[in-house]
Amino acid sequence: MLWLYLLGAVTVLSIALRRVLHRQTPLTDELYSTKVAFEHLQSGVAWVRADQTLGAVNGSLASTLCTEARSLVGRNWLEMFPAQEHDRIRESYRAMLLAGKTEFDAYGQRADGTYAWLNVLLVAVHDSNLRFIGHHCLVLDSTHSRILEDRVKELTYDMAACATLPSTGA
Repeated sequence: MLWLYLLGAVTVLSIALRRVLHRQTPLTDELYSTKVAFEHLQSGVAWVRADQTLGAVNGSLASTLCTEARSLVGRNWLEMFPAQEHDRIRESYRAMLLAGKTEFDAYGQRADGTYAWLNVLLVAVHDSNLRFIGHHCLVLDSTHSRILEDRVKELTYDMAACATLPSTGA
């Protein structure tokens, strides 16, 4: 008789276990797809913890900064920018804390010492008790378009300068 109770308990537990595993499969798939999306975004994305250290960095941001994502994790997020930009970025950070998000343009400092022109969006994140737990740092590398804009300005200036030269009248 005892074996009948044990058989019933094992049957119930196996059914419950199958149902739990069946429910976890979509969650596992969703987590995987979110991770893949995070890594392959065109723009850079970083998770910055409340202590202002980088908690996660995607591959796009790491390649923009000419480094590996693993080397950025744990470092202060302001190290992505040159020292002369820090005061202005801290001011934008304070604005993000008040408004929930803010956007600014800044130079990013690459590992090789060169700079990238970045458009940065900071978005504050709060837990269910409305405590600040960190922020997302979304980065768009606009270096190439910035170089093209500067070149167009140069050419426009050169054309305007040529137009103001006196004609020689042949």
